[in-house]
Amino acid sequence: MINLTALLMSNGLYVALSIICLVLILLASLFVIIVVMMQQSNSEGISAISGQSETFYGKNKSKTLESKLKKITVISLIVIGVLCILYFVIGLLK
Repeated sequence: MINLTALLMSNGLYVALSIICLVLILLASLFVIIVVMMQQSNSEGISAISGQSETFYGKNKSKTLESKLKKITVISLIVIGVLCILYFVIGLLK
């Protein structure tokens, strides 16, 4: 049976995988920052206080750019989480 730790350390694959994970985490983090900065602020609480009713725009919110940016943000954060867990697992193999 092949010892996975010995294989990773002997080929320098551990270092390469660690660097790749860190670079991908950095790129995904920068992407999340850019996407969040592009989103508009959420002012739903203020409309409830002022008594404004729901509009056509509010009913079709799932088709707007704002909802797409929110979905991209969630997906990007999940990718960052998975990459962080992968980086931790690779560190345990060291």
